[in-house]
Amino acid sequence: MSKIMNFNNFIGCESEYDAADIVLFGAPYDGTTSNRPGARFGGAAIRRESFGIETYSPYLDRDLSEIKVYDGGELELPFGDPVPVLEEIYSYTRQIIEDNKLPVMLGGEHLVTLGAVRALVEKYPDLVIVHFDAHADLRDEYLGQKLSHACVIRRCHELVGDGRIYSFGIRSGTREEFEWAKEHIFLEKFELTLHVLDDMAKKLGDTPVYFTVDLDVLDPAYFPATGTPETCGESVYELDAAIKIVCESFNIVGCDLVEYSPPYDASGVCAATACKILRELLLSLRTK
Repeated sequence: MSKIMNFNNFIGCESEYDAADIVLFGAPYDGTTSNRPGARFGGAAIRRESFGIETYSPYLDRDLSEIKVYDGGELELPFGDPVPVLEEIYSYTRQIIEDNKLPVMLGGEHLVTLGAVRALVEKYPDLVIVHFDAHADLRDEYLGQKLSHACVIRRCHELVGDGRIYSFGIRSGTREEFEWAKEHIFLEKFELTLHVLDDMAKKLGDTPVYFTVDLDVLDPAYFPATGTPETCGESVYELDAAIKIVCESFNIVGCDLVEYSPPYDASGVCAATACKILRELLLSLRTK
């Protein structure tokens, strides 16, 4: 009998839930996107495109068949109001970590990170957040709303406190955001500085870390398919190198990849890029 490929899964992520160390799932929400909507389609598009890449990474000499990843598909999220959306993400993430598995979420807009962080900070009160992004996301409110992709890191700060968020690659934000950051978080403007990441790994040791990657950290020359593209960004090579340091050297207890917007990916090259980044991230994670 011919083998039937399951395009509903990311390639190679075919473990049963009970046997898995990692649980991949999508959070298809972009209800607060302020510029170009469409990120809610990102996770499904990444899964479809993944069958155009190999499960084997020649960079790491590892294969997705060698690790145990369960792909739970896309959460069924309501439209509009972000409050029940974040509750659904929180509940699913909480179940994953109660089962001693590592959650990896595909966005969706960046606000979805808050739902996962709410669950993880309950289990890990000393949680640290490592944040790759073009934007600070530190507004207290945006257009009168406190639950917005433009405010997500500010809301996360309210959960973890001062000195527990490390933001890299930031090249866009208000003057107030950058001034606020000086007092409350570590913010590295413009770059994903590898030696700083190495130093952080030594400093943090086994401290639990949530790792959030907004794909608009990439320069739009490489990755234009995001809701808010921002020039003067990172190359794919630079992002890949930084992700490997974080996933291999930090005690990652959860992570996400957000803000890929397929409607602005006419050639499909951004989907292919996101697939490769996700493969390298999954293969770099330390699991039990």
